Amino acid sequence: MKAFLLAAGFGTRLRPVTDAIPKCLVPINGKPLLEIWLDLLRRNGVDKILINLHVHADAVRQFLAGRFPHLQVTLAPEPQLLGSAGTLAANRDWVRGEPNFWVLYADVLTNTNLRKMQQFHEAHSSAATLGLYRVPDPSRCGIAIVDQSGRIESFLEKPKEPPGNLAFTGILIGTQALLEAIPTERPADIGFHLLPRLAGRMFAYSIDEFLLDIGTLANYEQAQLTWPGL
Repeated sequence: MKAFLLAAGFGTRLRPVTDAIPKCLVPINGKPLLEIWLDLLRRNGVDKILINLHVHADAVRQFLAGRFPHLQVTLAPEPQLLGSAGTLAANRDWVRGEPNFWVLYADVLTNTNLRKMQQFHEAHSSAATLGLYRVPDPSRCGIAIVDQSGRIESFLEKPKEPPGNLAFTGILIGTQALLEAIPTERPADIGFHLLPRLAGRMFAYSIDEFLLDIGTLANYEQAQLTWPGL
């Protein structure tokens, strides 16, 4: 399988850490987050990765130069941000003919067993499989409502009155049907604009391994103390 690794965000909430480096290169116990992701993907049999870039793009290029020869890394610069769903649409030729592919948020720190999630996805016929976990602050997240069979009935991004606390982890497996549902406007966001259109056509996969969104300074500091490694 191929993987989109979405890394074009500004990292505003991580300043001053991200004043000189992109969010995907912030160190976790001395190792850049991007390196952790690429190691995780390699261990789970993913060797073709597309990384979108915006702010501090040259820093990512320099970091990757000469590293990871066992991976085929494609860089997709975005002079103007397309939004997470817009990135998928702009690079749909890269996954043309692929029945399944990963979509991963690069600001997530995790040691999730991706092979198990892939097996779950392949056992169900759906446009996408979303990795979900329970959170204490659902109003800050994308929230899925799941029926007894595991099918996602609805999806709400950052709802003011959350109907539950099962949140999207930033880890999903998509199909060509997911690409076909992307709206035409740009920028287009996965949580706000794409996933609600796929209600009833997605399944939920519970992620029980370590997972932390390091998008804030508090979570970034927590990661240094709690990250168990791969």
